[in-house]
Amino acid sequence: MKHLFQKGTNNRVLLLLHGTGGTEQDLLPLAERIDPAASVLSVRGNVLENGMPRFFKRLAEGVFDEEDLIFRTNELNEFLNEAAREHSFDRNEVVAVGYSNGANIAASLLFHYEDALKGAILHHPMVPRRGIKLPDLQGVPVFITAGKNDPICPATETDDLKQLLDGAGAKVDVHWEMNGHMLSGTEVQAAAEWYKQTLS
Repeated sequence: MKHLFQKGTNNRVLLLLHGTGGTEQDLLPLAERIDPAASVLSVRGNVLENGMPRFFKRLAEGVFDEEDLIFRTNELNEFLNEAAREHSFDRNEVVAVGYSNGANIAASLLFHYEDALKGAILHHPMVPRRGIKLPDLQGVPVFITAGKNDPICPATETDDLKQLLDGAGAKVDVHWEMNGHMLSGTEVQAAAEWYKQTLS
């Protein structure tokens, strides 16, 4: 997968996953805010929708192509294993930071693989899949930021995702705002503070 890697000075690796139409450059400022000492692995989605990079296909707004989602989630998980070998980082120290489509593929990693992530910061995610048994996520910290007035990701979607992750044993915190689907500076700041308290 097309990506960039920046070696840090501690063992942590921040996996950056952009939103629809983004690139591996988009979320670099977030890594600086969250953990400037961490290594950064920023990935570009392998799917194009009208020329815009995404991490998996969708059938319509808010309707995921489930078959492709499963395939791409596995592809990303395998890529993380390869990248850990290539860049010599600890595979068990990966914390995902995703926005929108990137947050959805990060959530999908949690839904499908027990040890894929040490933790996750999900900005405006949706429930990746319903009706499946989640792996044991006991104690995995997850921070969700959401908009009560988000037109793309309704508040009920956030509530459902929290409930599903809680049910699998994850430790979930939710930060609510009223900024629609926009990734705001205040939610990035809230994520950075959560990370310092929970994962640093």
